[in-house]
Amino acid sequence: MVFVLKQGAPEDKIAAFVKKIEAAGCSTFLSTGTEHTVVCLIGHTAKIDVDFFVQTNDIVEYGRRITEPYKAVNRMVHPDDTHVRAGDVIVGEGYFQVIAGPCAVESEEQIIGVAQSIKESGVSMLRGGAFKPRTSPYAFQGLQEEGLGFLLAAGRAAGLPVVTEVMNQTQLPLFEDVDVIQIGARNMQNFDLLREVGRCRKPVVLKRGFSSTIEEFLMSAEYIVSEGNPNVILCERGIRTFETMTRNTLDLSAVPLLKQKSHLPVIVDPSHAAGLRSLVPALSKAAVAVGADGLMIETHNDPQSALSDGAQALDLDQLRSLCADLLRRAVFEGKKCNFRS
Repeated sequence: MVFVLKQGAPEDKIAAFVKKIEAAGCSTFLSTGTEHTVVCLIGHTAKIDVDFFVQTNDIVEYGRRITEPYKAVNRMVHPDDTHVRAGDVIVGEGYFQVIAGPCAVESEEQIIGVAQSIKESGVSMLRGGAFKPRTSPYAFQGLQEEGLGFLLAAGRAAGLPVVTEVMNQTQLPLFEDVDVIQIGARNMQNFDLLREVGRCRKPVVLKRGFSSTIEEFLMSAEYIVSEGNPNVILCERGIRTFETMTRNTLDLSAVPLLKQKSHLPVIVDPSHAAGLRSLVPALSKAAVAVGADGLMIETHNDPQSALSDGAQALDLDQLRSLCADLLRRAVFEGKKCNFRS
């Protein structure tokens, strides 16, 4: 349920109205847009009489029940697009960003070299895995805390905000200096982790689970935003289908649909979707065409010897060429870019 307030409603009356709603047993989420302020009710709203609150509060324009289970991330609650900032980088409608780096941090020398190269290619943010969730317990699990230190040092040296994945809530104290926390596909419905990340207020890249519906994806984002953290970037990274020639199937229809249903920015990870580096450039361009706000691309200095996911990683020259092409396309779409060619 939402109550849209009249333009120019005084803050003291808004506070009094919110207090009255909360006294009725609902928690609230306040969304301030360019034209209206919206009070979203979260909880058991069946007992709330919409007409009564509209008629007895002169600051209320109208009230409406929201049928979707996601409230705080719903575009009805927040009609304006959310822009998420990481340092000087802005992700959201009207902007286009590229996040790149290796699947795993393998050494200090490797990640520093990759960071410097992708910065020269115009990439906006550095990604890399220090803690690696792997299907096999015998596969490379990342350099853990040491790798996180290498990644942060590389980001500082290159002047790039750092994006990296957290595996569980006990690791969060280690992420104090991380600019953007990534929630991987396997953890999309780890609700305890989502709540903790929601309380830490850092920007979050939330990846869609490979067997999750769009509604389930938005409900996971709801866990984060409802805890007070609106800085969520949705990442479409492909879903599991009956197709076996690619690692996953990239659901490009999810991008405009998510932007229609929610105010949160949406980026695309073509690397995990395809699992094949030869498909990454074409899928990246397709993501721009359907309105994605950015891309997350796996890039390695020597993909043939990568300790994880080398088959889907671009080399540094391939990334440089792709960034030049993406810049032209993004500018053509009328988007601002932090990255340059």
